[in-house]
Order: sequence, then C-alpha cells, then structure tokens
Amino acid sequence: MRAPRLPAWTATLTWKAAVFIAVMCCALAALLGVLVHVSVTGQTVSDSRDKALTRLNEVSGLYEAGEPLPRFAGVDPPGLPASLRALAVRGESGTVVAEYEGRPRMWAAGPADGRALAVRLDYTQSAETIDALDRSILGSSVLAIGATLLVGVFAVTRVTRRLHLTAQVARRISAGDLDARVDDPRTKDPSRPQDEVATVSGALDTMASSLQRKLQTEQRFTADVAHELRTPLTGLSAAAELLPEGRPSELVRDRVRAMRGLTEDLLEISRLDARTETVDLAVHELGPLAERVVRASGTDTEVRIVRDATVETDRRRVERVLGNLVANAHKHGAPPVVVTVDGPVVSVRDHGPGYPAYLLESGPQRFRTESGGKGHGLGLTIAVGQAEVIGAELVFAAAPDGGAEARLRLPEYVRFTASDTEG
Repeated sequence: MRAPRLPAWTATLTWKAAVFIAVMCCALAALLGVLVHVSVTGQTVSDSRDKALTRLNEVSGLYEAGEPLPRFAGVDPPGLPASLRALAVRGESGTVVAEYEGRPRMWAAGPADGRALAVRLDYTQSAETIDALDRSILGSSVLAIGATLLVGVFAVTRVTRRLHLTAQVARRISAGDLDARVDDPRTKDPSRPQDEVATVSGALDTMASSLQRKLQTEQRFTADVAHELRTPLTGLSAAAELLPEGRPSELVRDRVRAMRGLTEDLLEISRLDARTETVDLAVHELGPLAERVVRASGTDTEVRIVRDATVETDRRRVERVLGNLVANAHKHGAPPVVVTVDGPVVSVRDHGPGYPAYLLESGPQRFRTESGGKGHGLGLTIAVGQAEVIGAELVFAAAPDGGAEARLRLPEYVRFTASDTEG
C-alpha cells in the first residue's frame, strides 16, 4: 500500500522552520523542566528527611528515658512501610515517603530493642509544592514555546517572502520581461549589512541587467544588419533582372530572392524582439482563412475542416504563422501535409521524420536546424513570435503515428444573444 502524499505546504521552508523551532523549543523546555523538577524535588525531600531524622533522634531520647512518645511516633506503628521496618530491625535508620490515611507522609525509623521506632511527618505541603512547580513549569513551557514559535515563524516568513519575490522576478525574466528587478533595498545601500537573500537578489538583478544589455545589443545588431542589407539587395535584384535569360541568371535571381527573404525575416524578428508590434483585431471564420493560406502557399496541402469556428484575431499575423508552418512542413517534412481546423485549433501535420528533440524540448532556435543544413530556423521562430503577439498558443509535438504536428490555438469569438443578456 502506497504511503499517503503529504500536502504541498509541508515542503515549504516556513513549515520546516516552524517544525524545527517547535521541536527544539519542546526539547529545551523538557530539559529545563526536568532539571528544575529534579533540583527542587531533591531539595524538598532532603529538607523533609533531615527534619524527620531530627525528630527521630528526639523520640529515641524519649524512648530510652522511658517517657511517653508523642502522637506522631511509636514502636512498630501502623502504616509503617515494610521496607523501612525491615531496615530498622537490621539496626539501621532510614526514611521513606509513603501514603498513610490518604495523605503523603515522610517516615523515619530506627532500631529499638529489635523493633522499629518510627516517626511520621505530614508531607502534604511539600508534595503540593512540587505539583504546583510541575504545573508552573508545564504552563511556562507552553507559553514560551508558543511565543518562540510565533516569533520564529514571523522571522522566517519575512525571509521566505523575499525569496518568493526573487523567484517571481526570475520567472518573469525567463518569460521575457527583461525589465523585471527585485530591487531589494539592502542591495542599494552599501552601508547596510547584506544577508544571503539580499546577495542572491543583487546577483539576480545584475544578471538580468547584463542579459538585457546583451540582448538589446544583439537586437540592434540584427536590425541594423537587415536595414543595411536592404539597399544593396534592392540594387542587386534590379541588376539581376537585367541579366540575359539563362541558367546563370536564374541562379542569381534565386539567391537574391533567398537573401531578400532572409533579410525580411531578420527585420520581422527584430520587430518582434523589440515588442513594439500592434495588433489589428477583427472577427474571422477560421476555416476559410486556413484555406486561403493553403491556396497562397501554392503547395499540395490538404485542408480538413472538422468544426469551423469564429475567432477574434489579426488575420495578417495568423496567415503568417500558418504560412510558415505549412512551408516548414513541406521543406523539412514529407507528404502528405494536412491542415486541420477543429474549432479554434488549427493543426499542421506532415509525415516526415518529425521535429528534432531540441525543438520539442525548448522551442525553435534561430539559425539552427537538423535537416541537412536547409533553412535558418527563422520560420518557426517568427511563427512563435507572431502567435505570442496575437495571444495564441503554438505547440510543437510528435504525431502519434509518426511525423511532426504543430497546433495553433486561437482565442474563440463568442457571440452573445439577447436571451443571454436577459438571463
């Protein structure tokens, strides 16, 4: 039988610190309580024993003088513990605490002509003092544990709150928000002592700033290169059109077109990286939109409409995403290529070797492919960026029976009727 899983909150640092503090407080309180109890009890018993032995010596003098004994003394008195009686018969003296007539008594006994001469003292007050001390120790321990636990949890919570903030900022940075910072006040003032959490927060802010500068430099470089290439490529394209017809001129025109396409892709990526894109939302039928993309691609692609849907999106950007997915399926996959519309989800499926492992794990990467060096990895990168702009979800997966499948889920448009608003 499998052991039950503990709740998730039991794995938190606050819970572990609270348990640790509570256990340590209980152990310390128990240790101190035992020490105080043993010390006070020993002192109380010792005082009562000395008093009883003193009374025994006095009674022994009376017994030897033949004078009458007081009420609390006697020879072999009733209630005398058997162990103490046996000790006195052997010629030794001793004391013991035992119940007599429902109350605790301190007994002291010594030898008296082969019998036991004993005295008894009331031990009730001493026993009650010890019981009251035990209750005080228990109550004080509970209060001390509660107060220490509250203070400890409060202190740990302050630390864990800062850790949660640092983790939240790290997640925002990993999601693309490079402006996110922890801004721990302890890292801004050098005169203030820094703890470990402040050190981690400062290191995270420094890393984010460095990463942001590097990415911004890369984005500016990409945009500048693409802009600088457009002018010579335009002239080169015009010059290529003037070449006489033939195989060499076709190769030149083809390479010029490829370079122009790469330049435009780089410009689009730089705009997506800058996050300055604006969305032109409108309501569209998804089935006809997918058919129009396939017709414009000029490829042998089958379109299946399982269930049409109305979506609110940017038509140009959706066409760009689907166009890139269809082109990638034909370029790196194998026929047949099928575009399926099922509600607000459009899937593009081919029957080739499937997406590489790195792409399924971490998404497409620029200028990286594993298909014999064809392509630059920009088509799928642009598709992911445009899908993010329009608020769509683009997922790359392996088809169950082989091949690659990309699924684009768009925000579905819901029409409200008069009956919906009246209810």
